[in-house]
Amino acid sequence: MATLRDIKRRIVGVKNTQQITKAMKMVAAARLRKAQENMINARPYSRKISEMLTSLLKVETHFNHPLLEEREVKRIALVVVTSDRGLCGGFNMNAIKTALDLMQDEYLTYLRDGNLDLYCIGKKANDFFKQKEYEIRESHLGVFGSDLNYEFAASFINSVRERFENGEIDKVVIVFNEFRSVVQQTIITKQLLPVLPDKSDTLEEENLNVEYIYEPDKTKIIGTLIPKYLNAQMWHALLESYAAELGARMTAMDMATENAKEMIRSLQLTYNKERQAAITTEILEIVGGANALKEG
Repeated sequence: MATLRDIKRRIVGVKNTQQITKAMKMVAAARLRKAQENMINARPYSRKISEMLTSLLKVETHFNHPLLEEREVKRIALVVVTSDRGLCGGFNMNAIKTALDLMQDEYLTYLRDGNLDLYCIGKKANDFFKQKEYEIRESHLGVFGSDLNYEFAASFINSVRERFENGEIDKVVIVFNEFRSVVQQTIITKQLLPVLPDKSDTLEEENLNVEYIYEPDKTKIIGTLIPKYLNAQMWHALLESYAAELGARMTAMDMATENAKEMIRSLQLTYNKERQAAITTEILEIVGGANALKEG
């Protein structure tokens, strides 16, 4: 049975932990506001460029472009986006598990033949796959936080795009967390290359039937839009993942703080019971000793 001193030490330890989790929740909440603002500001551009490209490709059905070419898939690039730090609930493992399921199911043949290139953005994905002895082609650590910028997204997708154009890879898929709310993140598995504009984009039917005049022409506009579309999609994925990470960490630290509060209450009750029992025992011993003296 734990002594009063042991219980007191546990109460002090849990209180210290509670202060840390509470501080981490406040930091995550402060950072989330800015990350959410950046994400919301980027969404209209990403959505609009996707709509424009979808609209143009529906009109220009015979347009040929290297990034639109659907060929026999001999080699796949899988991009997994996680965070650099933990303490954010199931945020990282959800993305890793989705990627792992893909690798061990749909892409198992490519994995066995050594035709799957794994790209890890975030320390947690890198550590997991390295520990499991998977071959990682590229790891990008320290991407998120104050250093998160559009230049990295553009540089990363450009290097992958060059490999696709050179025929080194035939398909690029990204797995990341999409921010829905502070308490909800959704795992998204999306094909980046070859470019398949989002079919779920809500394009007004009447707008599709309008005859536009394009300058210089539709093919040149599509050729210019496709790289911009890829940059926007990659940037959008990073922003969504960062906001989702902060939301998950905020929720996890809030729950940890509440659990610590409940644990302190439980330990305090145990401490009080043990203290009362000790006092009662001492009183009984004193009374028993006094009675023994009287009888003597």
